[in-house]
Amino acid sequence: METLNYILMADIIDSSSKDQKGLMEQFAYIVSGVNKVCKKHILSPLTITLGDEFQGVAKNLAGAAKLILALEEKLIAEKADFKLRYVLLQGRIETPINKELAYGMLGKGLTDARKSLQVMKEKQSRFWFEVKKNGLGDALNDCFLVYQSLVDLWKKERHYELITHFLELKDYKEVAVKTGKTRSQIWKLEKSLKINEYIAIKNIIHYLSS
Repeated sequence: METLNYILMADIIDSSSKDQKGLMEQFAYIVSGVNKVCKKHILSPLTITLGDEFQGVAKNLAGAAKLILALEEKLIAEKADFKLRYVLLQGRIETPINKELAYGMLGKGLTDARKSLQVMKEKQSRFWFEVKKNGLGDALNDCFLVYQSLVDLWKKERHYELITHFLELKDYKEVAVKTGKTRSQIWKLEKSLKINEYIAIKNIIHYLSS
């Protein structure tokens, strides 16, 4: 049976409109951090290729989903001033997998993933899955459409630090202590920021990709 790999590519949306030096430094820091945290899910590490893009190979679909979610939450934790657009494609790599850097590999899967990333630049969605199991790619695309609708409502200066506290502490009462706000204030913020809905869609994504 032909081996198909899970190829992940992403680029920075509207990178040309931002301060290039600061953007590239933060992008490299975030990608490096996720490579370390998610090492067990990676065949070929996320590698920045064209300055504002990266590519890598995940061990499986579950690992690819974890990489994407880890990247999104790292962007929030670091108060990044940019968003990423992703393509996850299950396809063929014809050369040996480079386990040190995602360079020097060839195959139709890599070509198709790059074409899909270009097509994504004309779409509103930031996430695109192409997997071989019937219906699964569509289901994940629908899930990430909901996921994006939640994440893209959050504002960097107003919400990112608080969101990170919610994701780390997982209890609004502990978040209240951490931030010095009342439990009532934090409970209301948890509802308005749709933290429980965010956790629910993450759980569905993990379930579908496992």
